[in-house]
Amino acid sequence: MNVQNYRKLIVNKLNQDFKSAVELVEIPIPKPADNELLIKNKFSGINGGFDTLICRGDVPYISLIPPFDLGVEAVGKVIAMGENVKDFQIGDAVITTARGGGYREYQVINANLVVKVREATPELLTLMPTGVSALVALEQVGEMKSNEVVLVTAAAGGTGHIAVQLAKLAGNHVIGTCSSEAKAKLLKELGCDRIINYRAENLNQVLKQEYPNGINLIFDCVGKTVFDTCVENLAVRGRLVVVGFISEYANNVEQITQPRLYHQLFWKAASVRGFLMPHYKEYMAEARDRLLNLFYTDKLKVAVDPTRFQGIESIPDAVEYLLSGQNCGKVVVRF
Repeated sequence: MNVQNYRKLIVNKLNQDFKSAVELVEIPIPKPADNELLIKNKFSGINGGFDTLICRGDVPYISLIPPFDLGVEAVGKVIAMGENVKDFQIGDAVITTARGGGYREYQVINANLVVKVREATPELLTLMPTGVSALVALEQVGEMKSNEVVLVTAAAGGTGHIAVQLAKLAGNHVIGTCSSEAKAKLLKELGCDRIINYRAENLNQVLKQEYPNGINLIFDCVGKTVFDTCVENLAVRGRLVVVGFISEYANNVEQITQPRLYHQLFWKAASVRGFLMPHYKEYMAEARDRLLNLFYTDKLKVAVDPTRFQGIESIPDAVEYLLSGQNCGKVVVRF
């Protein structure tokens, strides 16, 4: 290997703005220890919300002092390995989901944290950890059943378009919200039963008129007024799973004054539940294997946003693009 150094993106200082927080650095490529792999990353998935929050120091379960590494999911190939590694070979295609392993051209990682895949393609970044989160959130937190009405907000996004398909595969009527005709077209291709372009239709009016009995399960990653509308339209014993709140990631948290939430939940015996993958680690392996099987057997389609982001230096623009809501599917950076 002739290359001696590689580039990675780090948080150099905590800042409300992602671009102001990060710095591109060049360091020597490390050698793997006995139980480690050296991987050359080919593609990395963008998690704009998490990236922004961590740059602000607003992720409660992680206490990091700059400088620290960024990025999570990456697909690449094994180019070197330690003496004690048995189950991998040079050239194997792999995926990793370790925090700090994504926004860099090379990474060294314990072999136990690496998953071997058939081919190093960007589509896999939609499955792990994004798709895994959708599956675990729907089944474990949302207690997804069959023959229910399921609403997915930001349904054409990286997480949302997987949630739509999983809810359909479980035998449910699925409503998906989106913000453009291009996104609506994707949702139609994925089998979404009712597509609500909230720039053309009023979400609250549609739900009240067409679903007077309410929504059984809601998968929300938008927040703000969309969250308020979702709570208002929960069915009796309905469940709303908070998967994120992307509407507030790039802005200051909105201060609101209104009656407490239990006034809306109590009379319906409904519930609002938060989901965070680190608190459900025990379900990850099974969910990952099931998603890979669904993908490889063509039962699950994955959407990668066609906008091309090339090279480590394009990551800040990719984060900004995702937060703007323009993406249709998973946003990926190519190395």
